[in-house]
Amino acid sequence: MDRITRLRRWLAVTAVVMLVIVGSMYFYARWRVRNALKDLPGKISVDIQRTAEGFKVSKSEQGRTIFTVQASRAVEFKKGGHTELHDVSIILYGRDASRFDQISGDEFVYDPQTGDAAAKGEVKIDLEANPMGVANPDQTPPKELKNPIHLRTSGLVFNQKTGNAGTDQRIEFQTAQASGSAVGARYAAKDRILTLESQIDINVVGPNACRITAARAIITKDPRNIELIQAHLVRGNQQVTAQHATLYLDDKNEVNRVLAQGDVRGEVQGRSNITSHADSAEFFLAEKGSALRNAVLSGDVQIHSTGAQIADATAGRIVLDFAGKKDLQKVHAERDVRLRQQQPADTTTSRKGQDVEIAASAMDAFLVNGHLDRAQTDASGQITIAQSGSEQKAIITAARFLARFDDRNHLSTLHGAPDARIRTLTPGQPDRTSTSEMLDVDFRPAGGVESITQQGNLIYTDGERRATADRARYTPSDQQLILTGTPRVTDSGFSTTAHTMTLNRATGSLGADGDVKSTYSELKPQPDGALLAASSPIHVTARKMTANRSPSRAIYSGAARLWQNANVVEAPSIEFDRDNRSVIAQGNGARVSTVLVQLDKSGRALPVTITCDRLSYIDSDRKVHFEGNVIARGGDATISSQQMDAILFPAGSNEGSAKMPDAAGRLDRIVAEGQVVITQPSRRATGDKLVYTVAADSFVLTGGPPSILDAERGKITGDSLTFYKRDDRVLVEGRETSPTTTTVRVAR
Repeated sequence: MDRITRLRRWLAVTAVVMLVIVGSMYFYARWRVRNALKDLPGKISVDIQRTAEGFKVSKSEQGRTIFTVQASRAVEFKKGGHTELHDVSIILYGRDASRFDQISGDEFVYDPQTGDAAAKGEVKIDLEANPMGVANPDQTPPKELKNPIHLRTSGLVFNQKTGNAGTDQRIEFQTAQASGSAVGARYAAKDRILTLESQIDINVVGPNACRITAARAIITKDPRNIELIQAHLVRGNQQVTAQHATLYLDDKNEVNRVLAQGDVRGEVQGRSNITSHADSAEFFLAEKGSALRNAVLSGDVQIHSTGAQIADATAGRIVLDFAGKKDLQKVHAERDVRLRQQQPADTTTSRKGQDVEIAASAMDAFLVNGHLDRAQTDASGQITIAQSGSEQKAIITAARFLARFDDRNHLSTLHGAPDARIRTLTPGQPDRTSTSEMLDVDFRPAGGVESITQQGNLIYTDGERRATADRARYTPSDQQLILTGTPRVTDSGFSTTAHTMTLNRATGSLGADGDVKSTYSELKPQPDGALLAASSPIHVTARKMTANRSPSRAIYSGAARLWQNANVVEAPSIEFDRDNRSVIAQGNGARVSTVLVQLDKSGRALPVTITCDRLSYIDSDRKVHFEGNVIARGGDATISSQQMDAILFPAGSNEGSAKMPDAAGRLDRIVAEGQVVITQPSRRATGDKLVYTVAADSFVLTGGPPSILDAERGKITGDSLTFYKRDDRVLVEGRETSPTTTTVRVAR
């Protein structure tokens, strides 16, 4: 925007100065002098009125004076017919009485043989318009001088025969808005071309103060053009250069178009240093010539910003639309448009730096009160986000993008729709992609991407991992992808749904929250396993779930429940490892529960419910380990202890029982230790260790010493107590030093 402002001011200033030099000094004033000098010899001999002041010469048409010439004295030489005029004062009114131009010099010499009129010494020219001249009496000066133009030169030679004029000396001019100079000038009357030979230097004062220099200038009457060679404009900390600039004038000598060609460059120095380049720049002015209508930059257009804001922009062609107003209204860029912004790392927040690039075949930007308001792509666009110091980058595409900017012209938001797509590329890894109906990018105030939100039929893939949801929000700073709206994640025989799911794209970890439901499928049967050995899916439900890079190992918390077929584990927290088919369940102040199966004497399958504070299980070991306040309930017996191991039969061993549920965790034996208590309706037994064998339906108690309290026979103790639940036999063994064996049969 600053670059456009510079060019617009350069255009306005150049137009004023060139029109001053051309329209006033040569095309108008020199033509008047030529006619005055042409008629002068005859006037000297015929029309001179001798006065004390010298003489006065004038020419009139239709009752109006065209010009007057006064001099203190005139000397006509017989030899060569030269005529000298001293202390000359010329006033040019024009045929329409619209001028009041004054020319003065100490001495003019006219040679009728060559037709040359040469000024000796300094010549002063004051150019002033007099629009009310025709309404006032003849030769009436303007009531007030409005913005007169003052010129000064020396060595001026005018040829009356050819109309050519020129000087090798310095030419100076001054107006209320500007002053300047050039060295050497040539006017060719036949071609009506004025050439300012060298060292063109113009200084503009006031609000638009600047300096314009050029190596050479060529002004033509037909066509009405002004050409500047090696033009250079400097305004404060801003400057613009071009090898060649052409100003096109209308029939009122007002600039309506400017064409700059050849290495057009602009530069602004400040908090951010901005440089620009284009092969050519074309500017079209509004009717009054005081404001730009539009401008076109074409051919390798480049804009580069360093310092506080590091950014680059390139395009094949850029159209700037001012709509005849003071501020730029619209920018249209086309042909491989690219906008790059570099954001350094923020040490205060530990945020990494980011590089953001927007590319499109065409882009429109709209401004409000001189500030960027929004920009949109006309066709499919692409955004590339790269983390500084990392080879990873994200590529965002959509059918169209709409960008909005803050009051500092920084990207604020970006909306893409439809067919939005994000592709993340990391060397040595599969591409990560996500598609949706639309996406929104939020940028940090200091620059760089804050978050990317996708909505509508979201599909995300990362290798074998795939996620779907209604909405996803991605933050590049921590690479977290948050899924909401019926999200689902699948990965190598794993599927999870929840209210909200979070993927860490840096670590591969997965989190789920709210009504979590997971299913582990594509399982191979494990003949040597037990509780989780079947090929049937394993299901887990909980309030929350977390998993590392591989979802084969996950932790479920909050009313967690894991099951395969009839085998169930319930706990406040369950850690499941699918590859090892292992489970760690934690009570965390509540109870862990599981259900196993045993066969009764008739071969029926009876459930055994076991609760504890902590459970661990590895399917290949076929051993469920319980810790902390363990209670096992099955049939009419309850066993409690501090810890317990439940050893299971292999899943492939059904021992001919047709009533056994498929793949059920069938008990082989139980080993309990620590404050063991066995409770039956009419019996209570205690000890330090218990071995219960399902096949024999026998309980072996040791340590304590063990004891059995029978409702009918009283209390029985010994070094080892064995009782059989099926026939109520009790075997009591004593110590080796005093062996005692007692068998008691109790009738029910």
